[in-house]
Amino acid sequence: MKSLCVVMDPIDKINFAKDTTFGLLMAAQRADFQLFYTLQHQLFLTDGEPYAEMRPLKVFDDSNLWYSLGTSQSRPLSELSVILMRKDPPFNNEYLYSTYILEAAERRGCLVANRPSSLRDCNEKIFATEYPNCTPPLLVSSDQKHLKEFVLKHDDIVLKPLDGMGGMSIFRVKINDPNLSVILEILTNNGHQTIMAQRYIPQISAGDKRVLIVGGEIVPYCLARVPNENDFRGNLAAGGRGIVQPLSSKDHWIASQIAESLVSKGLLLVGLDIIGEFLTEINVTSPTCVREIERETNLQICDQFIKVLEKKLCERVKAM
Repeated sequence: MKSLCVVMDPIDKINFAKDTTFGLLMAAQRADFQLFYTLQHQLFLTDGEPYAEMRPLKVFDDSNLWYSLGTSQSRPLSELSVILMRKDPPFNNEYLYSTYILEAAERRGCLVANRPSSLRDCNEKIFATEYPNCTPPLLVSSDQKHLKEFVLKHDDIVLKPLDGMGGMSIFRVKINDPNLSVILEILTNNGHQTIMAQRYIPQISAGDKRVLIVGGEIVPYCLARVPNENDFRGNLAAGGRGIVQPLSSKDHWIASQIAESLVSKGLLLVGLDIIGEFLTEINVTSPTCVREIERETNLQICDQFIKVLEKKLCERVKAM
């Protein structure tokens, strides 16, 4: 029987109506996968063999009772068909160690999505810099001198940490901002932590668009996350409002520059962030907004993703 274990944040704390991981689990259950559930700290290695303390999982389309868990058991990850790594950032040392354990499972024949080595290599902010024809002017540095020179050059910029999510610790500053020095001191930990600076994109007022790529295929609709009137951040976690809309020709062009390379990296579910005509981030850890798009279109993105996994599993069997 096909089996899938999800590594995620606590399932009892999710937003039932919006959670993408839950949608993926529902699709996997429809496809007759036996589901298991574990938390990041429950992954472990014993004499080089990867294990997890996991529990059988069933999911239900019911806002009052959306899951049930069976008895906890320690099982080798190599017994699983698929591991779905959906732990939210921050990408800290614990996340890094988890990718090593998951990579050991991958070496033993388990399909891990997204691929652990690519989760390590493709930082969600820095990965975008591999496509300079798609991004706004930006700088990655911990040096306050360089960062202040960037502000001088572009006047209106956004500063953000490299390991965050949901709009946390993101600042918009201008050259005459009296708080510039202290913001840089805090974000860079006095020059010891690298951050990203990007030229501010005024088109954020029309939304920070989440564009999804599933198994290398571009989803034709996106979710534009529009900031509220008292904020510049479109992130839904920061109070942004989501509007489902078709991709523009520029959105599709940007996605097409990136999509082909993702499958070879084992990045089977990816979310691009596009503001105006610029790529700002490539989300690989736990891309969201799938269910919002599904709800307002005829698309079945979660089922599409599970079919990608099943195809990968079939390819592995044929290669044996």
